[in-house]
Amino acid sequence: MARARLTGWGRHPVIDGDIEQLRSIDELCQRVRSGRPLIARGNGRAYGDAGINAEGTVSMLHFDRLLAFDATTGVLVSEAGLLLDDLLGVFVPRGWFPPVSPGTRYVTLGGMVAADVHGKNHPIAGSFGSYVQWLDVIVANGDIVRCSRDSQAALFAATLGGMGLTGVILRCCIRLMRISSAYLNRSRVVTNNLVETLATFQRTEAASYRVAWIDCLQRGATLGRALVDVAEHADARELPPPSRDRPFQVRPHTALVLPFTPPFSPLNSLTVSAFNALYYGAGKRAATTKLLDYQQWFYPLDSIAHWNRLYGRHGFAQYQCVLPLANAEAGLGELLREIADSRCGSFLSVLKRLGPSTGALSFPTEGYTLALDFPWSQTVATLMLRLDEIVIKYGGHLYLAKDARVTRANFERMQPRVAEFRDARAASGAAAVFQSRLSERLGL
Repeated sequence: MARARLTGWGRHPVIDGDIEQLRSIDELCQRVRSGRPLIARGNGRAYGDAGINAEGTVSMLHFDRLLAFDATTGVLVSEAGLLLDDLLGVFVPRGWFPPVSPGTRYVTLGGMVAADVHGKNHPIAGSFGSYVQWLDVIVANGDIVRCSRDSQAALFAATLGGMGLTGVILRCCIRLMRISSAYLNRSRVVTNNLVETLATFQRTEAASYRVAWIDCLQRGATLGRALVDVAEHADARELPPPSRDRPFQVRPHTALVLPFTPPFSPLNSLTVSAFNALYYGAGKRAATTKLLDYQQWFYPLDSIAHWNRLYGRHGFAQYQCVLPLANAEAGLGELLREIADSRCGSFLSVLKRLGPSTGALSFPTEGYTLALDFPWSQTVATLMLRLDEIVIKYGGHLYLAKDARVTRANFERMQPRVAEFRDARAASGAAAVFQSRLSERLGL
């Protein structure tokens, strides 16, 4: 055990707490049986306070073994501390890929389960939990319980998207999918406003992957202008030589490194506005179609190591919401107008289409999700309260894996099923043992 400054990827908030480096399953079970509150932590890529607890934050990175793989069905059994990056390094060269992937490969499988992560293909593929066959979870009494859709189904359902608050996820059984190459064909559509952007998503609904960068500082006739990218896995026969003969071999990418944290963020309304104009202009001039390897398509931000330092010593907050399909156009328009009027430009503004919900606290809902990153300040905190009211007005909610600041009152207005999750935690004894700063903040 060591005392440390604990934070999520957004580097806000920061707390002093104990980080516990346990090495065996027996130690993990005994730690749970001690009754002292804890939260299991993967690689610290939850943006806010979901993976920190001042009384006990247990690192799962030592539990990272591959345990079994069926090369006929693609079924993989692994410890939950395995990094997605390591999984990709082993299985992409063999022609396998996770059916759902978040926007970084530096997350653990346990973290992907706990957040029930979604990708750029949610309407087609669903969330990560759809491909989890069973889980081994250390529950509140220290026992290891295997749960699935057919056995201990309530625990299984609550653990998918439960943010680590039902127990310590120890092992995962997941199903991978076959791919014909490590590349994707990407097509880009340039839109002039929000109406065109949403129409492009509708027109391309049969595509596997869709995502848009959106210019969040536009107003009037250009409100919601965007670059919409659509992609499909490439067949080996579509690749140019010599890649055609080595379809699963990807050129190594050397990440740029942001070596220090500036005292203040260079990202402000002027710099973000200038960047948006240049990026949108470059998108209009660039080739409409392009062949990308899987790292370029799925994990573009991983090409800059420690990119979170760009937001300065106060860190940043991501605001990721989802709005139901029927209210999406009106709600997105109001959100974008509020952001543009505030002049708190978001450097990263991403729009995706989502499919139906899968669980009590799982984020996806049939509609559109907008993700925005802001350097942390009191002005931004006030803006986000105004954004909360818009999201509530249009029946939406927030992504807990990205949140660091929503109030309990607003969270309960957004999540009608939170009482169900809270009652289940209390009945199982999990509420007394598995706690995070997020669960304390939201009264979970």
